[in-house]
Amino acid sequence: MSEKKNKQSKAIYWASGIVSVCGIIFEVLFGAAGSYLLGDGVKQYTLTISLFLTGMGIGASISERVTKNLILSFVWIEYLIGILAGFSTFLLFGVSAFLSEGMDSLFLYTITLVVGGLTGVELPILIRKANEIGVTVQKSTARVLFSDYAGGLIGGILFVYLFRPEFGLVKTAFIVALINVIVALWILLYFKKEIKTFKRHFTAGIAIFLLLIVGIFFGEETAFTFEQKLYRDPIIYTEQTAYQQIILTKEQGDLRLFLDGQLQFSSTDEHRYHETLVHPTMATAEKRENILILGGGDGLALRELQKYDEVKSMTLVDLDPKVVELGKTNRDIVTLNKHSYEDERVNVVNEDAFQYLKRDKQFYDVILVDLPDPNNESLNKLYTLEFYQLLRNHLTPGGSMMIQATSPTFATEVYWSINQTVQAADLQTANLHVDVPSFGDWGFVLAKREPVNLKDAKITVETEFLTNDVLDGLTTFGKDIDKDIVDEKGRKVPIETNTLTRPTIIEKYEKAWKSY
Repeated sequence: MSEKKNKQSKAIYWASGIVSVCGIIFEVLFGAAGSYLLGDGVKQYTLTISLFLTGMGIGASISERVTKNLILSFVWIEYLIGILAGFSTFLLFGVSAFLSEGMDSLFLYTITLVVGGLTGVELPILIRKANEIGVTVQKSTARVLFSDYAGGLIGGILFVYLFRPEFGLVKTAFIVALINVIVALWILLYFKKEIKTFKRHFTAGIAIFLLLIVGIFFGEETAFTFEQKLYRDPIIYTEQTAYQQIILTKEQGDLRLFLDGQLQFSSTDEHRYHETLVHPTMATAEKRENILILGGGDGLALRELQKYDEVKSMTLVDLDPKVVELGKTNRDIVTLNKHSYEDERVNVVNEDAFQYLKRDKQFYDVILVDLPDPNNESLNKLYTLEFYQLLRNHLTPGGSMMIQATSPTFATEVYWSINQTVQAADLQTANLHVDVPSFGDWGFVLAKREPVNLKDAKITVETEFLTNDVLDGLTTFGKDIDKDIVDEKGRKVPIETNTLTRPTIIEKYEKAWKSY
């Protein structure tokens, strides 16, 4: 093979590797966008990856018809990917904000299939071009596929550790699409002598390049106005962390925190939630010296705990350091949590709660489980038998544990499944629920190694909402939300234990909340 053809073949291999990096980034980007806007991360990643791969298969089949002008075909495929994938998440936020429910999922799945299809056309064309240059079919196929698979690994790593945390979903799409267009322009220049209408195609590429540059600088800001439509109040803070999207809104003194679109608290009524989470647990514990809080990075549970002088240590475990940082530094949240992180008794650990409990050797008098609802696989593990067994093994004799357990009104079966799972971990339980206007009716499970006696529990610290009489009322459940759940035919529904190997509550949770 001549030196010129050798250089051309290397250019093709490099191009295949780079566009493969871009392809895998778009694949996981669509999954992340679906998880954020549509919920149930496992479901969205499964659907988007499946659709993307199906699209690639369709694209590979269509590529059989591309036999002429291979370089131009590749160039225009990259141009199309640049436009469609580049504006994908930007438009997805617009569709979610302005069109009817269901249109956002239709748009996401359609764009995933189309971009996957275009990606599927790329490699067969490059293999055919390498073969046309003079590389044997076996070598051209093997080398292009090697570049593709190696590029896929690089793309996944880049998305997880660079693009998503540093640039967010909208800007990442524009940046990666720009790389596709740059590769197209580079290949166009490299094979310039083969293309008679070079200027026309190069000018089109430059125009798309400039359009994506505009998207990089202004797309996220515009998408922010779309996202604002999804929230009732003005957004005053937003950040995409390595783990989730953080949103703070504020209107007429009502401060609200959202994680991945899910409301975590409203400053107008969060005291009802946090007082119910903390004080019955403290009132039923024999000792109140060593406290563990799982979640609660906003510092509001810490605020309630600091009303007890006998507390010697408070260990707060929250996966996302950015949420803790917000609880420490954001003026509005710091005012709300009354500077709770400044207490010397507080020790913060940024780690997955499950992993922390597996390695931790301490015992705790009080454990507060203030975690998001079990709406995906990664959160489901924190509502399993295995997790509650770990919690039991860290609870001192006479100690008390409180678990936020979603709404017994809106997700009745989920609530009682959580209760059943806690009991399966050899713990005794008591059930409470409280009206939190911003959430609705919200449920908690109080658990101990010993029988739970709330009758003798006394609230001994200053509160805004909770009194001894009110506490007694929180244990009463109406007939329509008690544990004797019946189906539409009047048959009693069995309550299942949720485990790592059989995550029964995710589907129940999604079904229950679909109407709210």
